[in-house]
Amino acid sequence: MESYITSRKNPLLQQVRKLLSSRQERQKTELFVADGTKLLQEAVRWWDGLETVILSEGVEAELPASVQVVRVPGDVMESISPMQSPQGALFLCRLPEKTAFSPEPGMLLLDGIQDPGNLGTILRTADALNVKVALLEGCADPYNHKTVRASMGAVFRSKVLQATWEQAYAACQNAHIPVAVTALSDRARDIRTAKVENMAVVIGSEGQGVRPEILQSADEKLIIPMNPQCESLNAAIAAAIVMWQMGK
Repeated sequence: MESYITSRKNPLLQQVRKLLSSRQERQKTELFVADGTKLLQEAVRWWDGLETVILSEGVEAELPASVQVVRVPGDVMESISPMQSPQGALFLCRLPEKTAFSPEPGMLLLDGIQDPGNLGTILRTADALNVKVALLEGCADPYNHKTVRASMGAVFRSKVLQATWEQAYAACQNAHIPVAVTALSDRARDIRTAKVENMAVVIGSEGQGVRPEILQSADEKLIIPMNPQCESLNAAIAAAIVMWQMGK
């Protein structure tokens, strides 16, 4: 079913703006918005909850018959798209059902990763390397449009788990999975000598690193060796190194 909208004040378009700008709105309505023709292809292929697709005039897409299609003029698309140069496709998806946290050896726990670009990059890398990821408190919304875009569709292909630190740590203890943290410490172990494939490894926030309570509770501290002139690594790069080590 296809309809045509020309008014920028249309309720659907107003809802899109709210969903793009507010995590609270996404949680309340259980919907999120993503943009771009490539991501739309990923959603069509992998996501059961694709509901509405908004296309600019002249933009075509192969969509399931159940999806509502809305056409808009180019200037209207520009008024709602978060991209400076819109590709002509915005789409609304249903948020996934919440899944109970279940730990496994060789997984990442992300603590306070607040930058959507970093989070999306980590999720994209985890999808490529087949590493399970869980988000602890303080992380950016995995269904923020910036996160979805940076993940290059990984959020559609791989389940994103969310848990509190207390839940994650207790579950790892019950499953006899040691929890390690990446930390800049003289007492931290060189990650190349650790069997990270058997651990759940915590990657800390961009600015503060891993929270003190997690550092205190962790079974092991790991360090990524690097040039002494460098103080730290970008969180997404650190995560990529840990995940690569997990697969060795």
